[in-house]
Amino acid sequence: MFQIIFNQLSASELSQLDTMTQLDLLDQFQVTAEVLDGVDERFGKITRDGKDLYRFRCNDQRVYFEVEEDRVIVRRIMNKNSFSDFLFRSSLPMNKEDEELAKSKQFWSLIEEGQSASQ
Repeated sequence: MFQIIFNQLSASELSQLDTMTQLDLLDQFQVTAEVLDGVDERFGKITRDGKDLYRFRCNDQRVYFEVEEDRVIVRRIMNKNSFSDFLFRSSLPMNKEDEELAKSKQFWSLIEEGQSASQ
């Protein structure tokens, strides 16, 4: 298991969720080497410029994070509808979510904002 670190932005996004949603999310967000290798379908991987960004799905929330050595750095926590609505309107299959996220400039802007936030 990795040490999980929330930056200021992701900690703020987490704190905006109701208490039960926070507890459920934190309870289910267990990152191991096995889940990063694709064992758990709730986890996905998005690659850009040779750098990996991971996604964890928990109910209506999406946690975007990076792995650095033995640490998981949470960059953003967003509601699934922020991108699902786009996929629905674009008639894209949901199993292509990670591929389409990798192509979205708006998505990467949100992630970069999370990367520049203090830890």
